[in-house]
Amino acid sequence: AAAPRLRPRAAQMARRPELLCGAAIVLGCAFLVALKVTCSRAKDVTMPAKLPVNFFSTRSPVIDLFRGQLDYADHLRQDSEIVLYFFYAPWCGQSIAAREEIEHVASRLSDQVLFVAINCWWNQGKCRKQKHFFYFPVIHLYHRSFGPIEYKGPMSAVYIEKFVRRVMTPLLYISSRSKLLDFLSNYEPGVLGYFEFNASPQPPGYLTFFKSALHSLKKDYLGTIRFGVITDKHVAEQISLVRSGSVYLHRHANTSLIYPNDVMNYTAENICKWALENREMLIRWLRPHGGKSLLLNNELKKGPALLIFIPFNPLAEIHPLLDEITKVALEYHNCNKSQAAESDLQHLGDTDSPAFDSSAPDAYTKLSETFSVTKYPCCNTVVLPQWHSISRTHNVCELCINQTLGVKPNKVHVPHCNFLEIEAALDSFYLQEHTFFQVISNTIECSNFLSFYSPFSYYTACCRTVNRHFLSFISSEKTIFQTPKVAFSSHGKKDNTQRSIPHIEDRNCFIPDLHISGTNITGLSCRTNKTLNLYLLDSNLFWIYAERLGASRSTHHKEFAAIVDLKEEVHYVLDQNQSLVGSTLENFIKNFSILYSPLKRHLVDDPSVHFHEQRVITEVTTNTFHDTVFLSEKNVLLLYYAQWCGFCASLNHIFIQLARLLPPDNFTVARIDVTRNDLPWEFMTDRLPTILFFPHQRKEQSVKFPEDFSVNLPNLLKFILHHSSFSSSEPCTKECLHKETVLQQGHISHLEREIQKLRSEISALHQAHDQLEAQLSEARREEHRLQQQKHTLEKQHKTLQLHSEQLQATYDQKNQELLEMAEKLQELADASENLLKENTLLRILVASREGKLHSKDEIKESLQSEQTLPEDSDVSVSTVTATLEEKKIDHIDTIETEHSGGNRTE
Repeated sequence: AAAPRLRPRAAQMARRPELLCGAAIVLGCAFLVALKVTCSRAKDVTMPAKLPVNFFSTRSPVIDLFRGQLDYADHLRQDSEIVLYFFYAPWCGQSIAAREEIEHVASRLSDQVLFVAINCWWNQGKCRKQKHFFYFPVIHLYHRSFGPIEYKGPMSAVYIEKFVRRVMTPLLYISSRSKLLDFLSNYEPGVLGYFEFNASPQPPGYLTFFKSALHSLKKDYLGTIRFGVITDKHVAEQISLVRSGSVYLHRHANTSLIYPNDVMNYTAENICKWALENREMLIRWLRPHGGKSLLLNNELKKGPALLIFIPFNPLAEIHPLLDEITKVALEYHNCNKSQAAESDLQHLGDTDSPAFDSSAPDAYTKLSETFSVTKYPCCNTVVLPQWHSISRTHNVCELCINQTLGVKPNKVHVPHCNFLEIEAALDSFYLQEHTFFQVISNTIECSNFLSFYSPFSYYTACCRTVNRHFLSFISSEKTIFQTPKVAFSSHGKKDNTQRSIPHIEDRNCFIPDLHISGTNITGLSCRTNKTLNLYLLDSNLFWIYAERLGASRSTHHKEFAAIVDLKEEVHYVLDQNQSLVGSTLENFIKNFSILYSPLKRHLVDDPSVHFHEQRVITEVTTNTFHDTVFLSEKNVLLLYYAQWCGFCASLNHIFIQLARLLPPDNFTVARIDVTRNDLPWEFMTDRLPTILFFPHQRKEQSVKFPEDFSVNLPNLLKFILHHSSFSSSEPCTKECLHKETVLQQGHISHLEREIQKLRSEISALHQAHDQLEAQLSEARREEHRLQQQKHTLEKQHKTLQLHSEQLQATYDQKNQELLEMAEKLQELADASENLLKENTLLRILVASREGKLHSKDEIKESLQSEQTLPEDSDVSVSTVTATLEEKKIDHIDTIETEHSGGNRTE
């Protein structure tokens, strides 16, 4: 029945298409409504986030705004001078680890700094809506209205506290000349401002200078620039500051600067920018944050770097080891022998330095007087090319610029040497380089030639012949250069005068006293092409980097130094058996800077390798590579492999069979993991697996297994037998005997060099022993002093304890007296209350008396008005009335008597 009804409607819709479109629109809207209802039901099923809870303890000095109330934090900041914001995420492991450090700092500085912790992760909090941090935790500091100053250093309590104290007091008050010297002798660059506080409490420019110190902390979280203020006119004159408002930037090796007010506007931003652009960084701290960073890569790309790891406490007042490193850095960069650097070194107490010690060896004093080249700051080492392709010698010259003729200008604190002068000297030198070639000469020949640019200056070049194997000259005992003859000429004309002229790279060979007592490195950074950048790292935080560079993991003293040369892909490690002192660092720098460095390249070894005597295949590491391969009297077959190399692992059974077949007295089968061990560059490979064979009598002529041959047992045997030294049955000829003799002589010379190295190490050990004894004696004295302080503190503690007991007794006595006084006051209060009650009853009694008298008057008036009544009735009425009145009066008197009697009883 329904079908016939729908047919006319369908026919009608077919005739009218607009009805069909309207129906489709209605169905689409209904579908969207149903979908929206379904989605809303699905959202209702989702569990909402839990409400945040306290991150810090309620007893903590840190105010914990765990719901992200950033507006309330800003309200609290208005009433405090110094505020620290600690933005955290409750789930963040680094935030949890830094919580204890923040609490430790807050417990020490809560009376001066307001510590506020804000949960910046809860989605309903204002902090999450207004701040967008990419990492947690984040620390912001505010100095009144200035801020935020973000702290990006290590999340350690001592470093955070040091930074907070720098924000609290960004300026150091320099009140005397001694404090000025302490400020200037620090390794960090310093900015000083001179202001007169006589005219007004805040002289012009002081607040701007104060804000510039805060800007420096904001831009440089390491706080490498220190700001100080001078108020004494006489102290300011020590650094040539005479006008109030002047700003002075101190630099050790270069000329110090004064802020140019006529060129730059005197604003906090400009002062900070000027100081950051012109600062002098002798030593720089490296503090990697632990994540992915290019910090080390960017610094190592600048050139060879000396990385020094020392345990550092930022809150300590004195840093003896850091002072020693500062002395070395000042001497190393003191190219022009500036008075500023010399005064800083003298103030640091550098009495052991040969440059400033009046008791230096006479040999060095006389040498510096007779040899004029060492007096000049502008010198450059030049290595001339070989005179023949088969020659194994070089001509090495030291080219110096002399200004000893003509009128001498007044002494000014400007650099005496620049790049243009050196470039001009090199141009003149290379034009006459043919005059400096020597085939083989035992003398050091010096020549002077005029400069093309100045009539008052000339150049001096001292040259000599040096063998390519200069290591033997350095390490062996007295050689043919022990007493060299020097030929000196003036303006190209040679003259035979006997003078000792040491070269920069081998001066210790001529002055053995300096080699023993310490090396003079004054200005060495400008006299060598291998200038080092000095960096410091806190070994308490970054010892893992030292271990990767080669430091021992079992050492108790976390002191380590290494030189990393990224360009040459080498690094050298200072022997950890030597104490890290100034003389040790000087020798380390000196040995690196010479032309043929005697330092041994450090190679990373695999510490996980365990050696077994019964092993068929020998496992080779970096430390055992030389002994196993080169010093062995056997033929060695070496396999280069890696743990990730699957094809390398498939060759293990072949090498095991090969090792069992070959006689162990003549052959050694070994392998080395190239991913865990460093190899000399001549034995590196870019393909795995690689097989090398080292014959017994020709170890330097190693042979590589052909790559087009399949690696199997027959091919390996043919390869070994073909190149083996034991496969030939021919008798040894004269040439063979000569080669054997040369080889033996090489071994003998090598042993002599090793003996000399051992002797030098023994002398170094003796020096270290003496230094250790001095340190132990100093430690004993320090222990004795601490014991005395301990006894004194114990006595003071006993005295304070007795005083505390006396105060406790006095407190108990006063407490008892107060209790007694309180009881008496309670009795007085009760008596007062009773008196008030009696007063109330008396008022009631007086009121009743007045009422009685009033009623009597009314009765009398009524009696007088009723005269018409009979006499007897009047008498009876009056009698009755009088009787009633007397009874009332007697009753009231009885009540009053009883009440007054009761009061008297009380």
